[in-house]
Amino acid sequence: MSDVMIEAHGLGKSYGSFVALKNASFELRKGEILGLLGPNGAGKSTTMKILTCFIAPTTGTAKVNGCDIWDDPIGARAAIGYLPESTPLYQDMLVKEYLDWVAAMRGLKGDAAEKRILEVVEEVSLEPKFAATIKELSKG
Repeated sequence: MSDVMIEAHGLGKSYGSFVALKNASFELRKGEILGLLGPNGAGKSTTMKILTCFIAPTTGTAKVNGCDIWDDPIGARAAIGYLPESTPLYQDMLVKEYLDWVAAMRGLKGDAAEKRILEVVEEVSLEPKFAATIKELSKG
């Protein structure tokens, strides 16, 4: 299996005559971190919306963990996490409740879910905020 986790070739998105994204191409391999930097309107959010199958590209192709965003959008969505700045989360939900919900959506139950949640919480040093509400978390 390839170590390419995300690949984009010639991605573009137009809304009528407005070009939101033009010819974006890149690969992200397992273990790499990629930052999308640029001024407002550069296409960062558009790129992420395409990769997470929220919108379709006008041009180009992309795969997430080998899943083509056109042919296998469910597989692509299952392989990527995306949390935009304006979160579509329940702001009064506790962090633990949210993580329980995500675990359930991914098919984890009981002890397996609790074990994985605790691993993730420790990995990202979230212990101090585990019982906080989502609105209390920093966006940074």
